[in-house]
Amino acid sequence: MTNAYNELYLSRARITLGSMLHFAVYDLGRDISSFFESFISSGFASRFGKGEPKVTVGLSGPELAYEVIYKTTGQFCNVKPVPADDKTPEYWAGWALAYYEWYRNIPFEDINRIVPVSEVVKLYDPLHEADIMKFVDIMDGRIDERFKKDQLSRLRTYAGMTQKILAEKSGVSVRMIEQYEQERKDINHASADTVYRLSKALGCTMEELIGRE
Repeated sequence: MTNAYNELYLSRARITLGSMLHFAVYDLGRDISSFFESFISSGFASRFGKGEPKVTVGLSGPELAYEVIYKTTGQFCNVKPVPADDKTPEYWAGWALAYYEWYRNIPFEDINRIVPVSEVVKLYDPLHEADIMKFVDIMDGRIDERFKKDQLSRLRTYAGMTQKILAEKSGVSVRMIEQYEQERKDINHASADTVYRLSKALGCTMEELIGRE
């Protein structure tokens, strides 16, 4: 798997995401989970994850937070950031997540669905002084454990597709893909046509998709 974008942007991107989450929580008083959901729904998470320079290095963390708020609420935010001497758990969570998203090239939406940002914050105490690859190992373990139960998510993520993109390529609705991935429906009981269309879009066999290879 290739990295999400050029490593030249990575250091600044990590600072931007970390300071965005710190600012949202400590200066704006936002709940980190709901704000991160806004970051995803605004489209800025996708742009950030692709390494768009305007987003990863062209904006400070607070400026990115302003953009997210405006995009999701239509309201301008004029709260000024308060300088902080120490790196908070929320800052560390953003800093670490930016690395993981870049390193594994897994969309923030998918990472957050499996390991919510609130859970990443809880990893601060044991990991904030450890090498970042320790964080990568722990995240890999949690995601792999989920993917053992969810072959569709694993194949879609490794193909670098969001649920929406897979829906567009396969002709299977986003709602149906969500139901399979959240185990509300069993893909093993899906029609052969549905399995075929999904497997063709993902570039795998039908057997791989239903875990019977």
